[in-house]
Amino acid sequence: MLNQLFSIVCLGLFAATAAAAPAPACSPGEFVIALDVGHSLHSPGAVSARGVPEFRFNQELAAVVADALTAAGFRKGFVINADGRIASLQERVAEANRRHAELFLAIHHDSVQPRYLSEWTRDGVTHRYSDRFHGFSLFVSGKNPQFADSRRFANLAAMALTARGFTPTLHHAEPIPGEGRPLLDAALGIYRFDDLIVLKAASMPAVLLEAGVILNRDEERQLTDTAYRQRIAGAIVAAAQQYCSGVQRP
Repeated sequence: MLNQLFSIVCLGLFAATAAAAPAPACSPGEFVIALDVGHSLHSPGAVSARGVPEFRFNQELAAVVADALTAAGFRKGFVINADGRIASLQERVAEANRRHAELFLAIHHDSVQPRYLSEWTRDGVTHRYSDRFHGFSLFVSGKNPQFADSRRFANLAAMALTARGFTPTLHHAEPIPGEGRPLLDAALGIYRFDDLIVLKAASMPAVLLEAGVILNRDEERQLTDTAYRQRIAGAIVAAAQQYCSGVQRP
């Protein structure tokens, strides 16, 4: 009888301990990150101060980020729209959902409103530019079903970027046509943009990164530099590692 009672108590203690134990955190090797290359060959986005389409900046930075994530152990990640042939935003999200991504990061480069543009001539060609604004920004959607986690990754990414010497731009909060985005954190350059399709339609946490302002002549030049891109990628890897460490598996 005593042996039976001891066994029952031990089983109860084991069950209670198992129930109380936290679920194991995710490992980078199993965590699936989708990188979306913003814009496309058909719709290339903004044109830089030297006449380069935004899509090319997005494509090249996404490739650097993908390599950095793979090197850090995030081997199940994948790039959406690497060749620029996916124009549909809904199709990008559908691919991320279909491939069970656990985090969606859209890679973009920034512009400014037309009122701030001036003209300059380079190699006999006239281009438009604005040196008024520079820096990164991050966007999340309140309509994303995992808004809190989207915001958490945006915070981690912004902190990693600022730790590496990058600064946010606040011009998207300016109360003018085309801007006026709610600024969630001025120190970190995080905005809320509820109706961005790739953010609100994703079933997983989703963030859009504007890596820098390619209409700014100095920043455009920096954003083409391999070492500069690798610093951005390093920040994203650091944020992904911190984010993953806080994800609890069932």
